[in-house]
Amino acid sequence: MSESSADRRVLLATCVAAAVRAADVIKAGAARLDELTVEVKGPSDFVSEVDRNAEAALSGVIRERHPGAAILAEEGSPSTPRSELLFVADPLDGTTNFLHGFPWYAVSIAAVVDGRPEAAAVLNAATGELFTAVLNGGARRSGQSIRVSGVTDPTRALIGTGFPFKHADEIAPYMRVLPHLMEGTAGLRRAGAAALDLCDVACGRFDAFWEYGLAPWDVAAGILIIREAGGVVTDLAGNQAVITHGPVVAGNPTLQNWLLDELRK
Repeated sequence: MSESSADRRVLLATCVAAAVRAADVIKAGAARLDELTVEVKGPSDFVSEVDRNAEAALSGVIRERHPGAAILAEEGSPSTPRSELLFVADPLDGTTNFLHGFPWYAVSIAAVVDGRPEAAAVLNAATGELFTAVLNGGARRSGQSIRVSGVTDPTRALIGTGFPFKHADEIAPYMRVLPHLMEGTAGLRRAGAAALDLCDVACGRFDAFWEYGLAPWDVAAGILIIREAGGVVTDLAGNQAVITHGPVVAGNPTLQNWLLDELRK
């Protein structure tokens, strides 16, 4: 299934429309946080009725526009369905932030054709900031073209990360690398929403980013947005990142390579 530029624009329009619909649900939920039903999926891993309602909302938009497409989303799809056209979505990335009223959470959606992301949208539901990209068409923030940063000196770099919180065995290797990175950079930040972290790399707010245990819906949109903004996204072995569970190392070409070397030492 080969997509033209026009086809990708159609897919992008669907991603944006679905993200907006889900964000409306999230904003309504943010106005009544004390009333929400919240369940615990695992250690420090929560799901609320808003997550599920936002997923239903975005799925409705996708099914209306692309009846034959499959959907892989965090709250309803445990494995990747077989389909030429697959929408990979996180209906509420940053649930813990959302539940605490910390304004950094988003809807993330990518349209994937034969395993390759072709269009993507990440909408910060708290601020309204929208990141988009289409394959070979560049990346944008609220309609304006974006590029990764030009910082090449690690001592001037601001690095984003995500703390291990689901699996205790990931904490020790993470802690081993922190002192050196804290000493050798301008600073480290953990904002708590990986989809937005990747977009922050794409627009130059972060010079690089890493996290060890991400899911397909965390990275599907961000991978495309960063690459279309001139950045690099790999796994810890240096292979081009794919939409799967596992580690991600991202950044502008120079600092992504530097960070990857530091993490592999």
